[in-house]
Amino acid sequence: MRNLIFDDFDGMSKWVACYMAYKIKKAEPTAENPYVLGLPTGSSPLGVYRELVKLYKEGKVTFKNVVTFNMDEYVGLPEDHPQSYHYFMQDKLFGHVDIPKENINIPNGNAKDLQQECWEYEQKIKKAGGIDLFLGGIGEDGHIAFNEPGSSLSSRTRVKTLTYDTRVNNARFFDGKVEKVPKIALTVGVGTVMDANQVIILVSGIKKARALRKMIEEGVNHMWTSSMLQLHPHGIVVCDEEATMELKVGTVKYFKDIEREALAKLPEV
Repeated sequence: MRNLIFDDFDGMSKWVACYMAYKIKKAEPTAENPYVLGLPTGSSPLGVYRELVKLYKEGKVTFKNVVTFNMDEYVGLPEDHPQSYHYFMQDKLFGHVDIPKENINIPNGNAKDLQQECWEYEQKIKKAGGIDLFLGGIGEDGHIAFNEPGSSLSSRTRVKTLTYDTRVNNARFFDGKVEKVPKIALTVGVGTVMDANQVIILVSGIKKARALRKMIEEGVNHMWTSSMLQLHPHGIVVCDEEATMELKVGTVKYFKDIEREALAKLPEV
């Protein structure tokens, strides 16, 4: 596992966006052999999406031959609801770049048969050739996507009941009212994420410090599902200084030392 520690949210976001653009360009994707991204929602990727849009407008990256699979979606929200993840992705990224609509995949939280929708989502990923790079964030309890504490570390895309803590944390997007937050969502599994060729996890802010410590310094544990990244051969944690507040001094110094070159410059785009 790599851990890149940046001064602030903007710095980490810019590096990740440039790295993603670099990987897309290096792959030289075609319509027949696209580059496949796994994407999250929430506050963690906002800076990355902003920078990707900027790189696209500068002519440094194209999404014409990129296929995307989002991590999750609430059950029961209309796709045009301001808090649906369909709406979020269109507003923050897809509506500002040249990705074809047919290349966008987001779980359908209004499907008549939710179990079938989850099974078909996994099949779509396989048909696309698997995910090249999965971008993700983590919750304060260390969950990735909606794989909350206790989720199987080999789980696949499925229907998931959300914990009260998650709904309280997300209430800020629903006028501060927890009762407005859906109780059920569709989510990719931990196993789905781990199948990707590469995984990048974004961690920002002091509220995520405990989760980062659990993910990096302690063992793999289904109560902290993002800790599964320890077993991925190409996992990268990208964080800011605030998020390292609970890490050991030696851990921080170690990663800063071995990643000194990566931190010194942006990936070439």
